[in-house]
Amino acid sequence: MRWLYPGVWRIVRAMKNSRSRLVNSAGGALALLCAPVWTLAQTPNAPPPSVAAPSPPAAPAPEVPSTAEGSYLIGLSFGGQLHQTGITNEVSVDDIMRGVKDALAGKTPTQADAQALQTFAKSVIDGILARRKAEWTDFLAKNALEKGVKTTASGLQYAVLIPGNLKAVSPTVSDTVTVQYRGKLLDGTEFDSSYARNEPATFPVNGVIAGWQEVLPLMKPGSKYKVWIKPELGYGNQPKPGIPPGSLMIFEIELESVKPKESAAPAPAPNPATAPASH
Repeated sequence: MRWLYPGVWRIVRAMKNSRSRLVNSAGGALALLCAPVWTLAQTPNAPPPSVAAPSPPAAPAPEVPSTAEGSYLIGLSFGGQLHQTGITNEVSVDDIMRGVKDALAGKTPTQADAQALQTFAKSVIDGILARRKAEWTDFLAKNALEKGVKTTASGLQYAVLIPGNLKAVSPTVSDTVTVQYRGKLLDGTEFDSSYARNEPATFPVNGVIAGWQEVLPLMKPGSKYKVWIKPELGYGNQPKPGIPPGSLMIFEIELESVKPKESAAPAPAPNPATAPASH
């Protein structure tokens, strides 16, 4: 999913989300075998006919997948929901299928089953987040000792790859910047890149995640930084497309230009003929 501007809004400011929201998300994925299936199967209401121009020829109806293909797609969608919350080998596929077969045969979960599902989902998510935090905490401790890496009071780490124009003015949080960037996870997986789109991104500094808001004012036009952003300065424990919950994000950022916030236009001078006289 792309937000507002292709790619860049993957780093849009994340609202604070409690761990319970993530657990509910995981529990919902575990409980529902592809909830959107019925919605996707509906035929949307046809728009009102246009009187300005004839309607274009109707597109040919899509080919209906076979039972095997459709069933696979349901499983693929369900597995994708689990993977997005960070669940991979923490569940048994065989037992998931056993539950699916029982449900298709008419068995319904009890209230106790629902409670047990939430307890299990919380346990799985807590374990995933704990392991992930241990990994990036250990990495940052070692990375802080690397030559050229600086650590701020918030825990943000950065390295200056290209200093840029040192005489130029750095952006403020109220300015708009144009950048090229790529973002990766700790394992090297790239989740976003303006380079791949061959198009820089332009956005207000105060419209992105805390880690970017902190590092951009340190940069100069023409500079390139490598930045390590822990979850507390990014998306926390809330999963985003391509970014599992609780992930450390690693960015390379090139600051191309800065556009200061436009000042309010000055009030027009009063007309001498109508201005109140001073006494």
